[in-house]
This record gives sequence, C-alpha cells and structure tokens, in this order.
Amino acid sequence: MGIYNYLVKKPNGEILSMETYRGKTMLIVNTANQCDFTYQFEDLQKMYDKYGKDNFIVLGFPCNQFGEQNPEDGAKTIKLCQINYGVTFPIFEIVQVNGEGTHPLFNYLKHEVDFREFGKANMQEKMLAESIIQIAPSFLDGRNIRWNFTKFLVDNKGNIVERFEPTDSQLDIEQAIEKIL
Repeated sequence: MGIYNYLVKKPNGEILSMETYRGKTMLIVNTANQCDFTYQFEDLQKMYDKYGKDNFIVLGFPCNQFGEQNPEDGAKTIKLCQINYGVTFPIFEIVQVNGEGTHPLFNYLKHEVDFREFGKANMQEKMLAESIIQIAPSFLDGRNIRWNFTKFLVDNKGNIVERFEPTDSQLDIEQAIEKIL
C-alpha cells in the first residue's frame, strides 16, 4: 500500500485522500502549538513559500502525545498557527503517531524509511532524549516518533525519502528538498 492510499481528516470533518497530493513533493510533520519546537512553524512556512511554486507542500498533523503540547482541536490549532506564525499550509485534525491509536498514515511513514539513532547528534537532542526518558521512554525505541516536529520527506512519486528529527537543521531539510525537486 502506498502513501496515496491513506485518508486524512481535516478539522472541519472532511475526509481527504492523500491522492490529492499526487505529483507533489511533501514534507509531512507532526506538530504541536505549545512545544519548544513550535518556532519551527515559521521555518516550515518559509519552506512552503520558497518551494511551493515547484509543487512542494507542507502537511501539518497536530499531535498531543508529547507532553500534552497541543490540547486544542484541529480547528483551534489552525487559528493559532495562522495568527502566531502566519501558517498557510494545510493543518489537519489531531492524530496519534505512536501506540495503539497511531494514525495509519504515520504507521506507514515510520516503517517506510530508516531512522537514525536518537540522542547523540547535538546538545539539544541529548537534552530532548533525557526529557523523553522521563516522560515516555518507549518513544525512544525503534521506529517510534520521538517528539513533535518529526518530518518525513516524500518525493513527487510518493516515495518516502527521508526522516528528520525535530532537532535536525532547516538547512539540511532544505538541501534534501532541493535534491529531489
């Protein structure tokens, strides 16, 4: 089953097929609006503005699994993202990305691309790993998403190209985007 076979829910209740994004390069992100990484909304919007003309899109999926950092529903999340960060890319309804309630799209993404060892890349990541050990140690295991703002880069043919951790640099992400556009 490929990425275009999955359905996602918009905050207004509308069900949308990922087929909608066939032919586009996608950056799929689990987000939160009360997280230390929430500033990344601005970076994501800049990437969307910069590469949108090249059939690139950012898709935001709010998640409240990491320290309850997105307690609002999808509609309220969209409003906060627009007001606070100028977000114009699509934001969907809240999803779970780990555990029994994992949204099928994120289950697929997590199993289609390699992940790197987490907690050693830089000081910010080491500190985040220590926090995760205290809050939800199982999130550090295997393919689990470790925290908000994990990103999956998907090429215009629907192939999952790369996974980026929340602590990876915007420059590295942009270089990967440019390589496949």
